[in-house]
Amino acid sequence: MTSPELFPGSEPTANLLDSTQAHAQSPALQGSGSASPKPTPAKQSGPAKQPGPAKQLGPARQASPNNQIRLRKHADYQRAYKASRKQFSSSMTWFLAARPDAPQAIPRVGLTVGKVIGKAHERNRIKRRLRELVRSHIHELPRGVDLILHPRRFVIEMDFLKLDAELLRIFRQAASQSRQAASRQPAPAVPTRPPQV
Repeated sequence: MTSPELFPGSEPTANLLDSTQAHAQSPALQGSGSASPKPTPAKQSGPAKQPGPAKQLGPARQASPNNQIRLRKHADYQRAYKASRKQFSSSMTWFLAARPDAPQAIPRVGLTVGKVIGKAHERNRIKRRLRELVRSHIHELPRGVDLILHPRRFVIEMDFLKLDAELLRIFRQAASQSRQAASRQPAPAVPTRPPQV
């Protein structure tokens, strides 16, 4: 048997088998003969993202003047109804009540437009008209009062200038009544010191 040394440049049989097996297992020769897939690059670990500065919160939102002059709570409506009597004008009824718990508070006005007045868009139009007039005449009311307005249906078609004049008349009448009620209240008694003997 000829030894491998007799044929210079030839490889031993064992080495040939090893290289053939390794070549057969290469992914380039498997499948349909397509090129080997590109190696996926390793993820580079860059510098870690630093958390941004905490979101700065602005100052607390202050209540707008429109919200301050609106009577909203059901309990406030009920208290005003109990403490006042119904009064009438040509296009609405109204109630006026003092606020003994806050005599120096900004006056508030409430609007009650029931479903008997009309559909939602009609009721909303009445409220928009009256709110605009309330904003322009709120300075006529004294501090520490609540005023509730119950408009009638024809307010929606009423001339705006006539409605303006009527609401101004209501506000001035309410202010006059409030001043008269305040003047009728007795002044708080001032304690006197007993005479010294």
